[in-house]
Amino acid sequence: MNNNNLKSKTVFLYGILGIPIAFLGFPLYIYLPTFYVEHIGLSVGFVGIILLITRLIDMIIDPFIGRFCDIYSKKFNIIFISSIFLVFGLFFLIKPIFYSSLWLFLFSILTYISYSFVLIPYLSLNSILSNNEQENTKLAFSREIFIIVGVLISLLIPYIFLVSNDSKKSLELLLYTILIIFPIFLLLFFTKLKHLEKKEELLRNENFFKSLKTFFINFPHHKKLFFAFLLNNLANALPATLFLFFVKYVLVLEEKTGLFLIIYFLSAIITFPFWIKLSTKISKKSTWILSIFITISAFSFVPFLSEGDFLYFAIICAITGMCLGADMALPSSIQADVANETKQKNQDITGMLFGFWAMITKLSLSLAVAISFISLEFTNFETQNINQLSILAIIFLYSILPILFKLLSIIFLLKYKVTK
Repeated sequence: MNNNNLKSKTVFLYGILGIPIAFLGFPLYIYLPTFYVEHIGLSVGFVGIILLITRLIDMIIDPFIGRFCDIYSKKFNIIFISSIFLVFGLFFLIKPIFYSSLWLFLFSILTYISYSFVLIPYLSLNSILSNNEQENTKLAFSREIFIIVGVLISLLIPYIFLVSNDSKKSLELLLYTILIIFPIFLLLFFTKLKHLEKKEELLRNENFFKSLKTFFINFPHHKKLFFAFLLNNLANALPATLFLFFVKYVLVLEEKTGLFLIIYFLSAIITFPFWIKLSTKISKKSTWILSIFITISAFSFVPFLSEGDFLYFAIICAITGMCLGADMALPSSIQADVANETKQKNQDITGMLFGFWAMITKLSLSLAVAISFISLEFTNFETQNINQLSILAIIFLYSILPILFKLLSIIFLLKYKVTK
């Protein structure tokens, strides 16, 4: 392929796999813990410990999966084969034969790791299919917009079929939907795009740690990008973790939870074209910083909200939702640029880099859960009779702490001078 000839069809077909990928990720985090407590009969603490261990194992193994993807360079084959294991694992996770903690542990491991084996090569294809930074951005935005569409659909389906309050029925409904749509999108993706995969020259003799060390020696300026990415992800993960608590205990608008989420994700979908255009007018880095600054501005009003403030919070959801697209796609696009930079200097570690970034994303989610729940434990948080200290802690953790993390990420980005 020559420069500037990435077809719209290619951009679309690459992005559309994001819909089932969003489906596969969302149910696991939202419905699965409740399902194994309410319907399988495991204790809530035990389920929490098992899922924490499996997610930590999955997080640690991500960079090694990325390195494997570099060594075995056929990304499409990895995605296709891993998808079979993923669907198999997900099916038996939602339809267990034995109601035991060992079953949850084994099939969680299989499902999470298979999911990573699909996601990491899928992300790294961003830099393989593209020829320049503009094409990186188009592919990243296409992928992220379809992921958001997938999240929105997976949110709506249980509400549409009136099963959102039943974790078992919600999971089964989402599973059957996945079994229908995933093979269709996967076959389209595989058959229509596989011929575009380029042959890569690889450094087969380096393990993950050596590759990462070599990367930071050769490209030390990118450390600032990693710190900005981690801090911004942590700032996003905290409100995501505490969203239900904030709506239920601070706003006392639990019945409006679905509506707030729909406003948030719809706003993201609508504003995607604006961010794409702006990133070509100024730079990706400047556009990303602008989106973070707008989010900070909107979130600065959150501590002043109180019970029943539906309209104000809906406006905040709309504004922060508008920035979501930029916050998801631009870092990925910049990461693809970094991967291309390593290729130009004969150090192709695309898969390892995207595996490392996936690990950072999961690390931020784990840290957010740990920071939130441990902090609330110290306030004597109780679901039935919540105290004022717990409410203040939720407000601080949901809005003020993320603002501080986002400000720090802006500082690192301002010092990061390389991104075009």
